[in-house]
Amino acid sequence: MIRAGALVSLSHSGGKDSQAMTILLSRIVPRQQLVAVHAPLEVVDWPATIEHIEATLPDGVPLILAPVSSGKTLLDRVEERGMWPGIHQRWCTAGHKRGPIERELRRYLKARPRFRGRLVNCLGIRRDESTARAKKTPWRKNERMSVAGREVFDWLPIFDLSTDDVFRVIRDAGQAPHWIYRHLSRCSCSFCIFSSPDDLRRAAELRPDLYQRYARIERSIGHTLSPTRRYLPELTGIPIRADSPAPCRRPRRPRLSAQREDPAPDR
Repeated sequence: MIRAGALVSLSHSGGKDSQAMTILLSRIVPRQQLVAVHAPLEVVDWPATIEHIEATLPDGVPLILAPVSSGKTLLDRVEERGMWPGIHQRWCTAGHKRGPIERELRRYLKARPRFRGRLVNCLGIRRDESTARAKKTPWRKNERMSVAGREVFDWLPIFDLSTDDVFRVIRDAGQAPHWIYRHLSRCSCSFCIFSSPDDLRRAAELRPDLYQRYARIERSIGHTLSPTRRYLPELTGIPIRADSPAPCRRPRRPRLSAQREDPAPDR
């Protein structure tokens, strides 16, 4: 596909895996065939994530931003739904990342007929992140996008790399990973359903105002961010302010969804 002139897209979260994938692919894919795409999550993203991506992209590789078309933030959607995303109901990924990214890639392909509708969609997923991810196929046709004259494949180029490999690739390229790795074990939303209590506590210290907002939303909708069904103040040991709404008597159980996503860390 690369030799045939396909467009190669780099889905970039700002995390270490996306960064290592970008470094390695830029060595084998002509620059004129590369494009990076990022789905910004506004206030819930760690500050300076877009700046980090721009600073570590190879020269000449464009960056596409793929915001949600509604303009609603993730927290807006949580309040509308009355629930947080869950391990098996990751509507945050589908609605705020994958959907907007695919929309922008379709537009990019349509505006550049030289690629003849051919796309290799690269994702920084690794087998050792989780049991579910270890079962993924590193190369497969994307049937959802392979319509209207498009031929799209999903590729996991760093599928077999370890965490140590990833950091070594970044270091050997003379780059540094996202600044959040100096404080937390993962780079994702500031407060994520997959974050450990230690990471949630540290995130609350780094972003106290945002923490208060998350804690207030938990109280107002009666549903916890954490799949443990424990409220953030209980998990972090950091209380919310006195003017926050009183908690409901018990969190509601997450509603089941037909669409299941693997519970693996974000890249």
